[in-house]
Amino acid sequence: MVVKLQEEVEQKTFNIVVSTTKLTARTILNAGRTAIQQYQAKMAGGKQSVRMLLRQNRGVSSVEIDKTNIKGFERYAKKYGIDYAIRKDSSEVPPRYLVFFKAPDVEAFNAAFKEYSVSLLSKTKRPSVLAKLHKLVQAAAELPGKVRRKEQERGL
Repeated sequence: MVVKLQEEVEQKTFNIVVSTTKLTARTILNAGRTAIQQYQAKMAGGKQSVRMLLRQNRGVSSVEIDKTNIKGFERYAKKYGIDYAIRKDSSEVPPRYLVFFKAPDVEAFNAAFKEYSVSLLSKTKRPSVLAKLHKLVQAAAELPGKVRRKEQERGL
């Protein structure tokens, strides 16, 4: 009777060990699947490699852009949900930068590029801060010395 009872306990213990091992394996597999899905979801939007962009089997277009304007374009691409990849073409001097992109629809890309070009035009029309600073320095240098000292004394 004692031997039979001990065998029964051993069998139940063995079943518990096997079932927890299966549970652990399932848990690890599910965690791995979840991690892969999150990684793919993260890579599905915004800045990507050209390979990842082409893997999505949708139409990809390209535009040439200056190096100085890359960050500005990235801001508008993120805002409108455009997936893009930047490739540097070093075969020419100076190097060219190509932006490969795919947008959810044509209107999103047109709106992003229009807003981006408007911001570039407004930057070129704005006067330079350095130019303003040089003008103020020259104006201060032209003031007679007495006037400057009196203003400094009043400030104290």
